[in-house]
Amino acid sequence: MKYFEVDFTLTPNDSDARDLLAALAGEADFETFEETDTGLKGYVQQSLFSEEVLEEVLTDFPFDGTTITYDIREAENKDWNEQWEQEGFDPIIISDGAIIIHDGRHLPFSVSSQCTEIEIDARLAFGTGTHETTRMVCSTLFEHTPKGRVLDCGTGTGILSICALKLGASEAVGYDIDEWSVDNARHNAVINHVDNRFQSLLGDATILNKVEGVFDIVMANINRNILLADMPLFRKKMATGAFLILSGFYTADIPMLAEKAESLGLTLESQRQDNDWACLVFRS
Repeated sequence: MKYFEVDFTLTPNDSDARDLLAALAGEADFETFEETDTGLKGYVQQSLFSEEVLEEVLTDFPFDGTTITYDIREAENKDWNEQWEQEGFDPIIISDGAIIIHDGRHLPFSVSSQCTEIEIDARLAFGTGTHETTRMVCSTLFEHTPKGRVLDCGTGTGILSICALKLGASEAVGYDIDEWSVDNARHNAVINHVDNRFQSLLGDATILNKVEGVFDIVMANINRNILLADMPLFRKKMATGAFLILSGFYTADIPMLAEKAESLGLTLESQRQDNDWACLVFRS
């Protein structure tokens, strides 16, 4: 999957302005960002990018005295496998040691037998547990102790499905529009010994029309616009009393997502935030 890398320059380069820019760019289908010395770099799929839409969301930027310029280039097609092998990531502890996410290397500390370990080999896919949204969803799964079927919308590395399966879910089905992610999720399920209970599908939310049955937990860690568009399909796959766990958006987006969920007959059970990121839990 090919991406554009858009280098945004903010003058002045204020942290609140950066946060707002990321939220607005999310409306133009940007998926992820990284801070730079002059502002932000944003990444968006080439097939989804519209410079006209980007210009529209930036036209009325509500910070007086702030100017934004940007430069668009094709994102480097790196050998992410080689880079991953060289760099890896440090172990991540979630929920007071209940879950440890690592890259298969020797852990620099002893692990309690009561800890749930998840090994992730990222291979061109997103989701190692380092991002706030992934950590919040994992923590939420730990609190809800999954027992039945789980649906993982936008599975990425498969980390959320693997977490749910290791915490007690009987089966997990994940899907992603990125072929690399679908293959990587299967690979990670194998190295975590849960592949016999995990199915990874290629496609967008419309693939749910081909998935049989309903689920006890539906989770989606995706950007706000996709969540709003796909929530009706999520709702159709929820069993009575099922939980819907949503993340991938900012705290400022909570009202519109809560309103959409309420219109579908869902009740807000809980919410949490980490920095400016949010996670919502609804029940059918």
